[in-house]
Amino acid sequence: MGRPKQFDPDTAVTRAMEVFWRKGYASTTPQDLVDALGIGKGSLYNAFGSKHALFQRALRRYRDSQDQFLLDLLGREGPVKERLRAALEHLADVDLTDPDRRGCMAVNTAAELATADQAAADQVRAMFARTERAFRELIEEGKRAGEIAADRDAADVGSLLLSTVIGLRLTARVADGPDRHQRAIRAVLALL
Repeated sequence: MGRPKQFDPDTAVTRAMEVFWRKGYASTTPQDLVDALGIGKGSLYNAFGSKHALFQRALRRYRDSQDQFLLDLLGREGPVKERLRAALEHLADVDLTDPDRRGCMAVNTAAELATADQAAADQVRAMFARTERAFRELIEEGKRAGEIAADRDAADVGSLLLSTVIGLRLTARVADGPDRHQRAIRAVLALL
């Protein structure tokens, strides 16, 4: 009879996600993962197959948590522009107050692996598409309610908002404070 697993794979994926998010894929060593998960290298490879396979699962975990996070922010009660402003400010604040300045794992992965890892690029592309769709749907809601100018193309604005979020999340890694982010948020909202 085999030994029972001494760890919860679901918890292990979450812990691995934290390591990859903080250090990036290339800088994360198998020893980093073993230390974070509290298991031996053999157990790591037996449970997940490879560092890359574990990274893919961690990236999916990040996607699932962040998708719901954004949908919750955008789905609150109130005027569309206020919900959008609150969502953008909250994302910026989360990044700016993170002591590790991790930014967004999807943005970090795109910067690090987009040309070298097709599977990671595909996951990030899908995450960005979902985010852009959520913004587009919010803009369409705002147009129907008369809060957003009728001549604004929801797809175009959704793309602009996605690019804004990517920029905010990336620049938060090195920002001295919130001023640049607040200016960018005010400017993008003024365009609506």
